[in-house]
Amino acid sequence: MRLHELAAFLEARYEGEADYEVSGIAALEKAQAQHLSFVASEKYLKQLAKTAAGIVVLSPALNEHFSGNKILIDNPYLAYARLSALFATRVQQVEGIHPTATVADTATIGDKVSIGPNCVVAEGAVIGANCELYAGCYVGERVEIGDDCLLYPNVTLYHDVKLGSQCLIHSGTVIGSDGFGFAPTAGAWTKIHQIGSVHIGNKVEIGSNCSIDRGALENTLIADNVIIDNLVHIAHNVQIGEGTAIAGCVGIAGSAVIGKNCTVAGMVAINGHIEIADNTHFHGGTIVTRGNREGGQFASTAPMMPVKDWQKNSVRYRQLEKWVERIQALEKAQKQNDK
Repeated sequence: MRLHELAAFLEARYEGEADYEVSGIAALEKAQAQHLSFVASEKYLKQLAKTAAGIVVLSPALNEHFSGNKILIDNPYLAYARLSALFATRVQQVEGIHPTATVADTATIGDKVSIGPNCVVAEGAVIGANCELYAGCYVGERVEIGDDCLLYPNVTLYHDVKLGSQCLIHSGTVIGSDGFGFAPTAGAWTKIHQIGSVHIGNKVEIGSNCSIDRGALENTLIADNVIIDNLVHIAHNVQIGEGTAIAGCVGIAGSAVIGKNCTVAGMVAINGHIEIADNTHFHGGTIVTRGNREGGQFASTAPMMPVKDWQKNSVRYRQLEKWVERIQALEKAQKQNDK
């Protein structure tokens, strides 16, 4: 695509050779003349000075730092995100139902839908227009999928799951599996059948190998514009608010309620039956045992340190109770002396 076309797509100003053409996107340090690149902040100015990129997207404040072909826009990172769609390499699936797919007679299939090899669409399922199902996807009974959704290979949607429009689900993810509900009995466990479902809003992206459990009595709820990374477990009856982002290897226990516009970094563990306020941000590895009423940034794990320091601190951690007792005894003695 040409410089003037890219700028028009972004509704941005450009400087340089209007018909200069690029065929891909690359990082500043690896970009060549046929590549577009971008600068998100001043910390990349050294790479910018050395780049061979044919076109660079940058903010007007950094204009003087690059003399080549450029697109000037206030948010270069957002511009890069939008431009990446123009150079995406995914091959769109062929419209129609593959001969090896099984689609129930009572299923409703929208216009321009692609259902790939060995997919199964069960009784009463509804698939909206322009959806693509890669090979091996399973769409259970009475599942509803909105328009413009993309399911990569081997995605499983259990019965009664509802998926909004413009959603993307990566391979191996299971939505609507049973929540971990059992009643203890003498020497055994009695299963609590999970009668709820999972309802997912619009423009939700879910990574690969995630597991989202159906609710016990009510539904597990994921609101619009939520993004979920790989290997995330969301237990039954969890609610996740609009615009929240969850990174890889997070575990969220049953009936937790997470507010809007939160960020949950990798390896965070969130206890069940607690409420997390809007605009809450958890650092990686945080163990969340109780809810909060106001947003903010939270962390609970110690940062990395040399092993010798960690060993010393680990010993001292186990001595904290004794130290507290000694300090309290000293304070008590001091008070008595003051009298």
